[in-house]
Amino acid sequence: MSMGTENMSKSAKKHLEHVRNYMAKAIHQYNMIVPDDKILVAVSGGKDSLVMLEGLVALQQFGDIRFELEGIHIQVSDVPYQIDELWLKELAGQLGIKIHTVQIEAGLERRGKKAPCFVCSWHRRKALFTFAKSHGFNSVALGHHMDDAVETLIINMTYHANVSSLPGKLSMFDGALFLIRPLILLTDTDTMAYAKIKQYPPLKNECPYEDKTRRTTARQLIKNMEVIHPKAKQNLFNSLQHIDNEYLP
Repeated sequence: MSMGTENMSKSAKKHLEHVRNYMAKAIHQYNMIVPDDKILVAVSGGKDSLVMLEGLVALQQFGDIRFELEGIHIQVSDVPYQIDELWLKELAGQLGIKIHTVQIEAGLERRGKKAPCFVCSWHRRKALFTFAKSHGFNSVALGHHMDDAVETLIINMTYHANVSSLPGKLSMFDGALFLIRPLILLTDTDTMAYAKIKQYPPLKNECPYEDKTRRTTARQLIKNMEVIHPKAKQNLFNSLQHIDNEYLP
């Protein structure tokens, strides 16, 4: 079970507050949540989705916007990624939130030349959207943070010759469903520190394909940029909102 706040240091409590404040800031900045939204939280069991889940529950309890909130964990039978489901159910009970579990098969043996991460992600997204639409949810919350957005920018520019990334809020299916990313203003360092403070358990089995993707290469490139300039990651993220079309070819 995650650690309560009664025995935490002042610095730990301050960091938890920082993360939740920046989630609230992102939600306001991108207008992610409006009154009476019904939000489905994608809970992979990794640190980012757990931080997001706790933050959204806190916002639901103490914020000024009324909305419904439930979680979903999608199990992929042919990928050896495994979380502690018992712990997740206990956490959900502690938070007072319902967690759904859906089992799917990604068909990795039939993927051909497609990358396993792409195939697995496509099937998980399909299951997520199908569940959301069939159960009356109008928003799906994903645990992507600033690092993910900057890595996606680098990948899209390098491999696809396209300047695009992960928006804070995205309309899907002609407005029938919205994707929201409440962690978008936070970094991987922020969520890692939060997870350490709350003592989240490690995954039972990590994905064997995780370090074999373009994202890993982009992550290393950003680290190299930060050697040149410490604020490179933040500046790359901010640049997406400051595009001077007049000075582009």
